[in-house]
Amino acid sequence: MKKFMDETFLLSNETAIHLYNNFAKHMPIIDYHCHLSPKEIYENKMFKNITEAWLYGDHYKWRLMRSNGIEEEYITGNASDYEKFMAWAKTVPMTIGNPIYNWTHLELKRFFGIDEILNEKSAPVIWEKVNTLLSKKSYSVRELIKRSNVEVVCTTDDPTDSLEYHLKLREDRDFGVKVLPSFRPDKGLEINRDGFLQWIEKLAEVNGDAITNYEQYLTALVSRIEVFHSLGGRVSDHALDVMMYTEASKEEAEQIFAKALDGNRVSLEEERKYKSYTLTFLGKQYAKLGWVMQYHMHALRNTNTRMFKQLGPDTGFDSMYDGQIAESLCRLLDSLDREDALPKTIIYSLNPKDNYVIASIIGSFQGGGIPGKIQFGTAWWFNDQKDGMLDQMKALANVGLLSRFVGMLTDSRSFLSYTRHEYFRRLVCDLVGGWVENGEVPNDMELLGQIIKGISYENANEYFSFHTVQMSPYSKQNVAVE
Repeated sequence: MKKFMDETFLLSNETAIHLYNNFAKHMPIIDYHCHLSPKEIYENKMFKNITEAWLYGDHYKWRLMRSNGIEEEYITGNASDYEKFMAWAKTVPMTIGNPIYNWTHLELKRFFGIDEILNEKSAPVIWEKVNTLLSKKSYSVRELIKRSNVEVVCTTDDPTDSLEYHLKLREDRDFGVKVLPSFRPDKGLEINRDGFLQWIEKLAEVNGDAITNYEQYLTALVSRIEVFHSLGGRVSDHALDVMMYTEASKEEAEQIFAKALDGNRVSLEEERKYKSYTLTFLGKQYAKLGWVMQYHMHALRNTNTRMFKQLGPDTGFDSMYDGQIAESLCRLLDSLDREDALPKTIIYSLNPKDNYVIASIIGSFQGGGIPGKIQFGTAWWFNDQKDGMLDQMKALANVGLLSRFVGMLTDSRSFLSYTRHEYFRRLVCDLVGGWVENGEVPNDMELLGQIIKGISYENANEYFSFHTVQMSPYSKQNVAVE
């Protein structure tokens, strides 16, 4: 019997152990998609206790606490931080089988040197031990990032964000980790969603020019893309919860946009046309600048109306969506590829039924001398666990090139979540090591080591080329729309 989460955790054979220890373990991290706060990074936030570092905003844990019968008062309510921590400690033993059980103990072990199992009995001592460490400057936000061997952090930023903390971080020469903005224009695509007009007004305000028609809107988007680029941004991200595409002309998009500006709802067909033309337009801008475009698909958000009204979005009431993606996604990618304007693209789905669909689609749009130009993104959100990660990698390996995979990201709001990269790397090594042990691939450590280092770090380093980013002087400029 193996010990709980010992040095061979998730590594089931000698080849896997060798691959992990010699090729994956010490690779740096490129966190190319996360939800960390640039403000907290700039201000080098100190956490007052483990609850603030661990439970604030973590809807992964909140869902499990609710499933364990914990009252909302001890999750998002007014209970004290100690009471909330104790409620989480009560829940942890019940999470066996969920990856959060392993992540919880991996974070305690790697960041705080704590090997005890967290439960109601051990919780008071662990509370004191961790809080004592968190009070030290060596446990500030920046130190936690550096402790995790992170080279690049890409936050998620709205086009209307001021980016003031990215500007300050760019001018800060002491940190040594690149913190770069990612362009997330979802609110500008959801033309029928409440708040669309207010968002357009905010975009006009931050850009400094009026937006009274679609041409001005596109100009404002391009202007903000240029500002993001000047601050090192090289990645965009789109939440395409419902995948839709239909051919549309600019004139049609202009008319639909004008209808929305007048305060009218647009039809579903009009929404499809507006989104399709705007997404294609944005893709062309990303391609011009050499950006990587990301599509996150098939999340069904805010499914509990009562709790959405009480707590708002991103509080643990989302689920997988089971719609179709193949035809619309292919047509969207093809609309860009026809004009040789398809940027490097990463595609994720929250529903694992799409694994082989995505793995096959990306193969139709590779090329241009770029290894893995179109990527099947790592297992995401509900799939971010042992079976989900392995299923995603097996689908990619069976249909495409696992060896060119850009690997793991955190997609997290927690500064302690970087241990998920270790979890992922152990699984990669165990998968490949198992193939060796079964005689399915040769025991060629030079080749396999290169592949493991690639998936762990080097593929992403080459793909995103963040190391080549030169922080140009900040300047707000409007760029003419073609």
